[in-house]
Amino acid sequence: MQRTSLRRLRTVLISGLVATGIWGALGFSNPDDWTERIIRALEKFTGNYPQEKVYLHFDKDYYAAGENMWYSAYLTLNDQPAIGARNLYTELRDEKGAIVQKQLVLAFEGGASGQFTLPENMKPGLYQIRAYTAWMLNFDSTFLFYKNIQVFDPKTGKAGEKPAAKDFSVQFFPEGGDLINEVSSLVAFKAIDQNGYPIKVVGAVRDSKDNQVGVIETQHDGMGSFELKPTPGETYKAVIQSATGQQKSFSLPTAKASGAVLKIYNRGARVFYLTGFSGLDTSQNELLLIAQTQHQVVYRAVLNISEGKVSGLIPVGNLPAGIMQLTLFDNKGRPLSERLVYVRQKLDLLDFMLDPNELNKGARERTELVLQVPDSMNGGRISVSVTDADQVAQDKDANNIVSNTLLTSDLHGYIHNPYWYFRNDSAQTLQALDLVMMTNGWRRFSWEQILQDKFPKLTYPYEQGISITGTAFTSGHQPVTNGNVTFMIKIPIDSSQAITMAPVDPKGKFALNNMFFNDTANVYFQGNMTNKKFKDVDVQFDKHFFDNYATVKTPMPLLPPPPMDNRILKNYLATVVEGNGVNRMINNRVIDLKGVDINAKRPTAAQTTESRYATGMFSGGNGYTFDLTDENPTSFNVFQYLQSRVPGLQITGDMNQPNLSWRGGSPGVFLDQMPVDVSTVANIPMADVAMIKVFRPPFMGGFGGGDGAIAIWTRRGGDSRPDPNAKGLDMMKKAGYKIIKEFYSPDYAVQKPQHSLPDKRLTLYWNPSLRIDTTNHTARFTFYNNDFTKNYRVVVEAMDQTGKVGRVEKYF
Repeated sequence: MQRTSLRRLRTVLISGLVATGIWGALGFSNPDDWTERIIRALEKFTGNYPQEKVYLHFDKDYYAAGENMWYSAYLTLNDQPAIGARNLYTELRDEKGAIVQKQLVLAFEGGASGQFTLPENMKPGLYQIRAYTAWMLNFDSTFLFYKNIQVFDPKTGKAGEKPAAKDFSVQFFPEGGDLINEVSSLVAFKAIDQNGYPIKVVGAVRDSKDNQVGVIETQHDGMGSFELKPTPGETYKAVIQSATGQQKSFSLPTAKASGAVLKIYNRGARVFYLTGFSGLDTSQNELLLIAQTQHQVVYRAVLNISEGKVSGLIPVGNLPAGIMQLTLFDNKGRPLSERLVYVRQKLDLLDFMLDPNELNKGARERTELVLQVPDSMNGGRISVSVTDADQVAQDKDANNIVSNTLLTSDLHGYIHNPYWYFRNDSAQTLQALDLVMMTNGWRRFSWEQILQDKFPKLTYPYEQGISITGTAFTSGHQPVTNGNVTFMIKIPIDSSQAITMAPVDPKGKFALNNMFFNDTANVYFQGNMTNKKFKDVDVQFDKHFFDNYATVKTPMPLLPPPPMDNRILKNYLATVVEGNGVNRMINNRVIDLKGVDINAKRPTAAQTTESRYATGMFSGGNGYTFDLTDENPTSFNVFQYLQSRVPGLQITGDMNQPNLSWRGGSPGVFLDQMPVDVSTVANIPMADVAMIKVFRPPFMGGFGGGDGAIAIWTRRGGDSRPDPNAKGLDMMKKAGYKIIKEFYSPDYAVQKPQHSLPDKRLTLYWNPSLRIDTTNHTARFTFYNNDFTKNYRVVVEAMDQTGKVGRVEKYF
């Protein structure tokens, strides 16, 4: 949907109401209280439940194990940048819905950025990104942001392909919602296979006497339509055959004896509507038609059946492009029929010009590109990706900032290849787009519910920072009604700290809101009752929804992208393998400097601790030792602490139940020299851990050590090192905002040791938030080529300060 400022939409609204007044002058009844009640219900919903959306721009459409997935996030509230939003949640989930990685990133001025690091031993297959804010969870989960991602094994080329489809289904959508006896209706259909792909089908519609009354043939992506005028007492079925020859029968929806059907004819600058009806009594002569877009009423008209006023034209020339919802009500405020229409204007997108100021394609040579932005763009967000055009294929019809903003973010259901509908304004494209309107619902609210003053329950707040909430209880487990909870909050990563206090309410609840910190905070706390000792108070913290790692059943099918050219894929995967090797060389150099050789002759602090903890086969050995008795680690558990600290040890997936791999095997896990499962160790607070040893395979200290071992010892008396300033206080850890890595963009004008290594980058440049020079309305960016790229693909996506979007894709 074209995003205009609310000021422009209000102007459009006035124009629409003026049009309504003209209709009234032509004989329509003037709106009375029952029509105003419907308008007020929508206004109340719009005012109290603003609509927040998220879109993520990625540097590539697919990835291989060992790569980074870079993204830039765009957040909107009521279709304008969500200036007040602070918390964005992103998840990487596998095809079963299990969380592989998740992160909280800080949003600012309607944008955020982040990256997922894919380990080299990551299981290939289909994954899905889910992104959302807490506020969005109050509504239908279909409207969260989803993106399917295919992850390849760069060595084998495997990508977890879906099994061959052996079945299919067809859904039917009568125009306006219902079939009505004796009323001719357009019926749309959508055919998909068992994996969720649209498929081609042919068939016929037959009545109970096996007479053919309609023809079925797909027009685009499994969709099509046919006309049907139901006869009282008849039933209908569709006999359909798929492209593979499989034949099935499907029953059509049962026709109603009475009701109204809203028929729509989209003529571009005007939308013609016609009301068909049957079996309505005279008390239902008056009907109300409302058209709304972006939750704003842009047209309304009172229809009168007895006077023959059952049709009309909606002038849409001044409306923003996008989805318009038309609803027909009876005089009791009950919706009778509903239809979505796509208002297809000339797309008013941000107009960019992208040209080279300096273009070089030699190995490690410098290129500078200049983006000319509209004069009206004095704010907003621009993200840029530059990739190897010959080795990184693109999905030209995949969802992007244009199709997401103008189409998919407002529809209930999966839209296949959404950018295809913006390729041109041909009759074929517009007809296919209308089928999308008929086969995908718009359900951000229910008219029936809001007209009865039943609005969504707000379970989640509009977050503007990190919160700590909970309840203080007495020793008898009664809420503390007069007291407080004091806090000392320390951020190890930057050594900052703060002391604060949260009073309790009459139910014992307390809250610290709108905090900002990175990584992890050590939260020391103490509950207090007025005139009572703190030891009589028990503090229980609420569990935040993001602490839940439960599997989620996604409302969007996990579909792989279209097949790509084998030559391109082969070259891409070979380059990733080489690039992963270069990254290992860089990482191993760093780890070698920091590693601890437990066979060294000179005793270390770790060996001193080891002599007090490790015995028998757990002493000595070939591996790595981490002494935590003098550390205050910020990690949540042992496995998060060990990530990237031991060369070759791969720890992936849910950190509460991670997958462990080392040199092709799974290392054993021991707690205080006894074998345990990973979940036992995952639940041990890091404050209780004295030492960790990671043994290279084979380890002979116990069963399960043939593939190496991870041994953990818990602290004994004398090794606990509490914060001297937090004496007597309990402590919990609270996750903060993800620390985002900086995209590596080498500057070959300056000599550095790492420049001696091969350059195998496939994403040559990534900037999640490009700076705009408002004096000359340009944005410049430079990058250096790798060792082999001959052609660049540049993708620029943007949103200005009013919510207007734009996109440029160009090859150099």
